[in-house]
Amino acid sequence: MIKVEHFTFNPFEENTYVMSNEKGDAVIIDPGCYFTEEERILKEFIESNKLKPVQLLNTHCHIDHVFGNQWVYKTYGLELYIHEGEKPVLEFAPSTGNFYGLGFSNYNGPLHFLAEGDEIFLGDDKLKVLFTPGHSPASICFYCSAQNFVIGGDVLFNESIGRFDLPGGNEQTLHKSIKEKLYILPDETIVYPGHGNKTTIGHEKRFNPFVRS
Repeated sequence: MIKVEHFTFNPFEENTYVMSNEKGDAVIIDPGCYFTEEERILKEFIESNKLKPVQLLNTHCHIDHVFGNQWVYKTYGLELYIHEGEKPVLEFAPSTGNFYGLGFSNYNGPLHFLAEGDEIFLGDDKLKVLFTPGHSPASICFYCSAQNFVIGGDVLFNESIGRFDLPGGNEQTLHKSIKEKLYILPDETIVYPGHGNKTTIGHEKRFNPFVRS
């Protein structure tokens, strides 16, 4: 059974997720910790719950989702898993950070690439990789069918959607991703977004003003 915990970090108020199982193994998704205090909060949570981080994932590589990649790599020795199409976004992240006055040390370890249909294992539990571009060139979501939840990055929010005006974004592609990859999931599926409060697929299909089913 997977437990999902989230933290809201950095000036962009990004949601960082830690998934863990009953054995204490944990996956860190989109570590947005920018300030030293945020790193301390995440580390304290991991230590106080006796968790062992075993994998580092990014849904996409905009700066607010990658600030903490290098810290996780140095602290826990975890190499980064992304979609290959996000590599240029990751490489450009420091320049974007400088533009906002938020310089940081970018991840410099080995990269591992995920694609549509790949599976992420956390002990006996698994999540399926969904390819959902549009907000960024190669955003991915992580779907757990057994427990009815999806870690959605910045694709779908509570009655909103991700912006599509950044480099590599596209409005039609984003709408297509939502309709063909997320809205086909069961209505009771919980959506853990990259910003804001969680929601469900059923709620968004009925009330999201940007993309209706």
